[in-house]
Amino acid sequence: MKKLIACGLFCTIGLTVCADNKAQITIATDSGKNIIHKEIYGQFAEHLGTCIYGGLWVGENSSIPNINGYRKDVFEALKQLQVPVLRWPGGCFADEYHWMDGIGPRDKRPKMQNNNWGGTIEDNSFGTHEFLNLCEMLGCEPYISGNVGSGTVEELAKWVEYMTSDGDTPMANLRRKNGRDKAWKVKYLGVGNESWGCGGNMRPEYYSDLYRRYSVYCRNYDGNKLYKIASGASDYDYNWTKVLMKNVGNRMDGISLHYYTVSGWSGSKGSALKFNNDDYYWTIGKCLEIEDVIERHSKIMDEQDPKKQIGLLVDEWGTWWDEEPGTVKGHLYQQNSMRDAFVAALTLNVFHRHTDRVRMANIAQVVNVLQSMILTDTIGTGHIVLTPTYHVFEMYKGFMGATYLPMEIACDSMQVRGDSHARNGRKIPLLSASAARCADGSVIIALANISLDNAQDIQIKLDGMKASAITGRKLTCNAITDYNDFSNTDKVKPVKFDDAKVKGDAVSMKIPAKSIVVVNIK
Repeated sequence: MKKLIACGLFCTIGLTVCADNKAQITIATDSGKNIIHKEIYGQFAEHLGTCIYGGLWVGENSSIPNINGYRKDVFEALKQLQVPVLRWPGGCFADEYHWMDGIGPRDKRPKMQNNNWGGTIEDNSFGTHEFLNLCEMLGCEPYISGNVGSGTVEELAKWVEYMTSDGDTPMANLRRKNGRDKAWKVKYLGVGNESWGCGGNMRPEYYSDLYRRYSVYCRNYDGNKLYKIASGASDYDYNWTKVLMKNVGNRMDGISLHYYTVSGWSGSKGSALKFNNDDYYWTIGKCLEIEDVIERHSKIMDEQDPKKQIGLLVDEWGTWWDEEPGTVKGHLYQQNSMRDAFVAALTLNVFHRHTDRVRMANIAQVVNVLQSMILTDTIGTGHIVLTPTYHVFEMYKGFMGATYLPMEIACDSMQVRGDSHARNGRKIPLLSASAARCADGSVIIALANISLDNAQDIQIKLDGMKASAITGRKLTCNAITDYNDFSNTDKVKPVKFDDAKVKGDAVSMKIPAKSIVVVNIK
């Protein structure tokens, strides 16, 4: 395999460079073996800003249309995405959350201050029952982040019992008293979050011992089998992964990884909407660097786990810009442009290539926070906006559970420029692609033309398949800064793509500049 660029984009067979805004792709349609885990399309909901209150939850007495307190419009939009897994209650909030404050009659639940996110007063009206019932309604797996930072082993052990025991046990009986007779099925349990930072500022050696202790008492009840996830590294902290693999090893089912497309953690992160072309291309380079990060963590994991039994879960990822002017400080509300859509598409393409190790990913976050799927207006009857990122997830949902197909790409590349030395140096391809074989035998292909200026003529050879028909959609824009808001909810939305032809094992198409195209070939 030939590696092309520093940001780590390469294909399973190989990658070379050609010129003249043309690209050639060869897809081995009969060589796929790895399933693209549907959990890669996971979501993340934290008690942060208006993600929960005004986003997912408005309460039964709200004037905003709701289903048992859940916003009807948001619920229906998420149902359309076929969300496979939802992570909750954080994030940093998880390690200050005490679950017993969020059960029982809502008017008797104690309040708390959300010290991590703006000092907002949290009334705990959305707790364990509200979250797990929502997951049941959506048909998705719940992913619980347990409190290790400020909690106790007993507290987390009792939470697991409360949620999953059907026996005549104290916590199961407390759950019944609070209105839920049958236990929920809870598969994913995170033992802490960002334990190197907001989750306790720990050293990896110390956290490893804590994980070993906590995981012993998080038991499997009545046929419910927990998939236990250790709090893993932040992007480039390879030593954290090395220590956990050595000291915890197969006591964990998975280890998390957090990677944000962010310019830095001090000072301004840049505007979500006011950016130039160089900013855009820098963002693409930073986004693609996640592949190198995944590869390096995976290599460390391979040393202790060559059979890849421990999953790598990228349970926080996405763009992080400055909060929108006029919004509440600490609530991380940002708009979402076509640039963010490219980050979503390119990152998902990376995850597809690494399904041998990457078992789950959870974009941050589902509503009103960071690179969200949905923005809501809580004034009056309420309105929602589906972001460009939402549309990428909806267009890509055919990849969930499909068989990844290796490919070879030849395409143009460019050097990233910037206003400082730190922003220069990355070389990025101008085409990103992914392919998979669906259960019905058809092939789904995603193509992202990163170029802001030039369309691309693409020739695709389907090794092992004769094509008879092709259908598709595209997501594009007039300007890369385009976005949807409450005055224009459909400025960026998918439309039919019909500039493609098939003949035998050959597909030819022309995709516009700054566009994302998903096609299905039969």
